[in-house]
Amino acid sequence: MSNKSNETRREAPGSKSAKILYRPFGLVSSIVGGIVAGQVFRQVYKRVAPGHPDDPPKPLESEYALKEIVLASLLQGAVFSLVKALIDRAGARVFQRWTGEWPGD
Repeated sequence: MSNKSNETRREAPGSKSAKILYRPFGLVSSIVGGIVAGQVFRQVYKRVAPGHPDDPPKPLESEYALKEIVLASLLQGAVFSLVKALIDRAGARVFQRWTGEWPGD
């Protein structure tokens, strides 16, 4: 099967029971995703801003310029969104393998 057909393939909508059964599974994967995303963001931030301390600037820390805070927030949002999407999709695939039903749509 070519990559193009994989990209355009859509999953069949799941049943109402699959969506309900997926909720606890999805909740756990979201928590794990948040933890993983936080760790990934810290590592990315260390490499992007090597002269800064390990923790990114927070909006209420006056010693940082607004530009630094906005860039750190933008990077954090992008990393969290990417990690969440990857973990949510992987969790749905695992759920589908275990139950035979897609949990979404």
